[in-house]
Amino acid sequence: MLTSLFPPRRIGFPDRSLKALMDSAKIVDHQIIGQHHERMKSAKVFVICMSVFCAAGSQMAECTEFLVFYMGGQSNMDGYGKVAELPASLNRSHDSIRIFHGNPAADQSEDGGKGLWTTLMPGHGAGFSSNGSRNKYSPQFGPELSFGTELQKLLPGRKIALIKYSRGGTSIHVDAARYFGCWDPDYNEGNGINQYDHFLKTVINATSWDDIDGDGSRDRLIPAGIVWMQGESDGSFDEEIAGEYKDNLKKLMLAVQAAFRVDDIPVVIGRISDSGRNDEGKVWVKGDLIRAQQAAYVEEFQPAALVTTTDKYGYSDPWHYDTEGFIDLGRQFAIEMARLLEE
Repeated sequence: MLTSLFPPRRIGFPDRSLKALMDSAKIVDHQIIGQHHERMKSAKVFVICMSVFCAAGSQMAECTEFLVFYMGGQSNMDGYGKVAELPASLNRSHDSIRIFHGNPAADQSEDGGKGLWTTLMPGHGAGFSSNGSRNKYSPQFGPELSFGTELQKLLPGRKIALIKYSRGGTSIHVDAARYFGCWDPDYNEGNGINQYDHFLKTVINATSWDDIDGDGSRDRLIPAGIVWMQGESDGSFDEEIAGEYKDNLKKLMLAVQAAFRVDDIPVVIGRISDSGRNDEGKVWVKGDLIRAQQAAYVEEFQPAALVTTTDKYGYSDPWHYDTEGFIDLGRQFAIEMARLLEE
């Protein structure tokens, strides 16, 4: 699973067309291919060779290799765990793990995806921002903290790097976006910029660094997995929107995989759950349908896994897990990711 490496060269543009990449990713929907071809081509994103940091002709031994995991979604990926409630083992810098957290931004904004590589530490939760030169940390954290530390334990001897871009309230379906934003890769409203573009900009910015750990040697980034926590917004409207979730998730995950130029990169999904904290006793009106759609996606598209422990978590408000929940969510993501990588 970890042998699909990008060729060792540093270029800013692809040597293959998007259609060829989609073909290699086993995407047979020609409509999707055609739509994405123009969109990606104009964005100049197809892109980034994740191992380009080792220049052609150099010895691979000179490069430090990092396994790269993308973490995306909406507010329960942002994270509402309280840093002040973290155990000492997590409430510190984790020097062996690197993270690039793209600045969250609304659709139409041109500020999304700015960031810099830093040591993993608390503060990458809701309220985090970056101007590309400096990060502004939050008093909250998300699943990235325990995901990174647990994965380091499960994959001893491998260096871990995380790329995070998420934004609270966002949907995949454009009709569920409201003012939060949507992830539909075919979004074309206004200036055409949406959450998927911010993800792409995050990846472009993250892979523009040739030394992500600051040790003076060039680094090689190996795309290794996708972690996705989202679906609540798509389950907040009607059956039509919720009923399209599996197909929309499929299209988005294929586009994310294609952006990393690896067609079998594992995907771990967090199952949405409901606090029941409103007058009706059900916050996500079509949440059960979204859960069924998530399970159907994982069953149909492999390698993929579904984390279901979310049903056991406590809540800090009607929408977000509590501190213990976010710690366990990250650990469960890591356990499932490590299992998929071993298969």
